Amino acid sequence: MGRKILLLLIILTSFIISSCSENKNNNSFIGITVYRTDDPFANSLKSNIEKFISGRAKYIVNDSQNNQTTQNSQVDNYISKGSKVLVINLVDTQAAQDIVDKAKKSDIPIILFNKAPDLSVMNSYDKVWYVGTLSEEAVNLQGKIITDSWKSNPSWDKNGDGKIQCVILEGEPGHADTKIRTENLISFIENSGIELEILDKKTAMWNRDRAKTIVDSWMSNHNNEDSDTKIEYIFSNNDEMALGALKSVQGFGYNKGESDKFIPIVGIDAIDETIKEIEKGNIVGTVLNDSVSQAKAVSDLALNLFKGETSNPILGTAWTLDNTKSVRVHYKPITIELPDTVNK
Repeated sequence: MGRKILLLLIILTSFIISSCSENKNNNSFIGITVYRTDDPFANSLKSNIEKFISGRAKYIVNDSQNNQTTQNSQVDNYISKGSKVLVINLVDTQAAQDIVDKAKKSDIPIILFNKAPDLSVMNSYDKVWYVGTLSEEAVNLQGKIITDSWKSNPSWDKNGDGKIQCVILEGEPGHADTKIRTENLISFIENSGIELEILDKKTAMWNRDRAKTIVDSWMSNHNNEDSDTKIEYIFSNNDEMALGALKSVQGFGYNKGESDKFIPIVGIDAIDETIKEIEKGNIVGTVLNDSVSQAKAVSDLALNLFKGETSNPILGTAWTLDNTKSVRVHYKPITIELPDTVNK
């Protein structure tokens, strides 16, 4: 009788352990944070990641609202709830090490995307990967759009001095892409044999409204009847700011399609609104930052990690990892040639 009771207890205990284990597995999820969803590009990444993961794994996604403290709390919450994979679009790249350390302490694989951390962060944990682009590639393509369009449109040189009098809209201070998209762009253009006179450069924090306010001030100072230094080109670190610049110059009578007054503007990201303005001839060009492909890469790696494939997260995918454990998605230039008669 005692043996029967003991056997029954063993069976019951095994059942309870199995049930708890099964329940824990059922509650496993991929924890995703996006730095801010009011940024069209970041929101596109979020939407596409959800589309690719939906129905294949449980996930929770949060908007960090451009606040690193908020994102830290979201990560802590994911870890405490048993997240099996962390997928993080950093608010501040300087916080990367702290977040990776949290994942490492809990032995949770983590994918960082869209905002690249320092190489030291990538080397600090064997289960951290990155999905994004090479900013240098975007700059080279943007630089080629600028140099080719400038050489093809001599009427853009309003004072005939052979230089580009330009202004530059910069992204977030301290952001790696901001530094590269400004400094490397200047070097690319100058190395192409074109002299620049930078009238001003200011940060608009990737934001359209801030960009418009800044360009309003530039236009008032430089493109009035009394100024000898007219703005001849606007370089923008991203499309949102380029669209803010467009709205501003249009308020001064420029870039309206039918108008013969034109200031070339070029951005990066190739969001839909920018492409429409390129088709109208109001913006010269942009560089496609492929949110769909980036989201697909993030999702493919996350799903493999969710299945426990931590030794080779690219298994069965079309992606490759470079020597920094990163998947790189390539940029593509987008431009429509504008006739010289329009570009005055």
